[in-house]
Amino acid sequence: MSMVGRLTVSASLFFALSIAPLVAAIALSAETRGPAGPAPARLLIRFGRLIDGKGKMLDNAVVVVDGERITSVGTGAAAIAKDATVIDLTRYTGIPGLIDAHTHLTYFYDSRAGGRPWAQVVDRHPAITVLLAQESARHALECGVTTVRDLGALDYSDVAMRDLISRGAMTGPRMFVSGYGLRTTYGPVKPGSTSFDGGVADGVPEVLRVVRQQLGAGVDVIKMYASGGSGEDLDGHQTFTFEEIKAAVDAAHNSGKRIAVHSYGPEAARDAVRAGADSIEHAVGLDDATLAEMTRRKIIYVPTIDHNRYYAEERDLFGYDSEAVVHLNEFIRRNLETARRAHRAGVMIAMGSDAVFTMFGQNTRELEWFVKAGMTPAEALAAATTNGAAILGMEKDLGAIAPGYYADIVAVDGDPLADIGVVVRSVRWVMKGGTVVSDRTH
Repeated sequence: MSMVGRLTVSASLFFALSIAPLVAAIALSAETRGPAGPAPARLLIRFGRLIDGKGKMLDNAVVVVDGERITSVGTGAAAIAKDATVIDLTRYTGIPGLIDAHTHLTYFYDSRAGGRPWAQVVDRHPAITVLLAQESARHALECGVTTVRDLGALDYSDVAMRDLISRGAMTGPRMFVSGYGLRTTYGPVKPGSTSFDGGVADGVPEVLRVVRQQLGAGVDVIKMYASGGSGEDLDGHQTFTFEEIKAAVDAAHNSGKRIAVHSYGPEAARDAVRAGADSIEHAVGLDDATLAEMTRRKIIYVPTIDHNRYYAEERDLFGYDSEAVVHLNEFIRRNLETARRAHRAGVMIAMGSDAVFTMFGQNTRELEWFVKAGMTPAEALAAATTNGAAILGMEKDLGAIAPGYYADIVAVDGDPLADIGVVVRSVRWVMKGGTVVSDRTH
């Protein structure tokens, strides 16, 4: 099979052809620079303390890894396996690899090219985007994020990144991708841009067509922009009708896929919950009845509080004025209050950074907002591990350190159950699928 065929048989032919030289270049680069290569047959990792993601905290813990998976978890000398390479991390606390449930890895800002970030997204060739976005992928790994749900990209560049990472030709977190997000003609589209047209759908028949188009491109999850809201635009007006949202939800579920619904305001979120969406992204002002229904249906809330902090702090990069910053900070306040009420109502909450451009590496700052919203550090950590696995339907593979699970393991300096900031600022070592991808222990 050709390199293009090995990359993906599901992306559009045009994009596959345009990115083929890039795939070859990355594969050749990996060969010539001597990649990390497969993990040793057996690794034995020792931690001073281990939080396993299943409710246990083990002292003097020993984790045995065989290939990509964990084979055993124990304590003390009795758990020591023979004929294994030992990694001594007894100075640190082990936690499961973190899951960021809302990213945009292919929204990359090239500072050398200049201009505004959003303009770069729509003007740059997708093959160049995939190559440059490796930097964001590395930053995500370095802060302990070993898996992402990537919710929106142009030209199926996210599909390409996912497949390159999966085959070992690119270093990055495990990706679950959505291709184009569905949006209406009157929706969160940048003025004058046709680059997002791949996701435009007006009316139920068009919604069904675009959902099937994403499925045909090989996506893992469907994304739907059911309201306005993006960057400094905080207008949460509903863009899709209930009937359109329900059509997308049913089409996704009938194909065995999940659907994430973007809603800055409460109205679209309310309709998405009624329609049976799997997760609600961003929404503020959710009423008590909607929160109760989310709890009943186990619909997951991804507040993405921190991404507006990022926009406010990077106002000069985006060209936002002081008034925009005031509005961003007000939205943060409302977002935090909604997360607080959702937590009290028993809604499952997952960590999603909504990381874009230069925000990668800051993915886990969302966890400190969760503690401000009333979560214990243990609950905040669960939002980035077990709840993240649940949003992906990967509860038996991700989000815990246990036999049979992927060997996605992070070492932090300190006690994250006493201070969640340890997870945000003190990641020292990261393993993804049995391979060490970041080591700052020396």
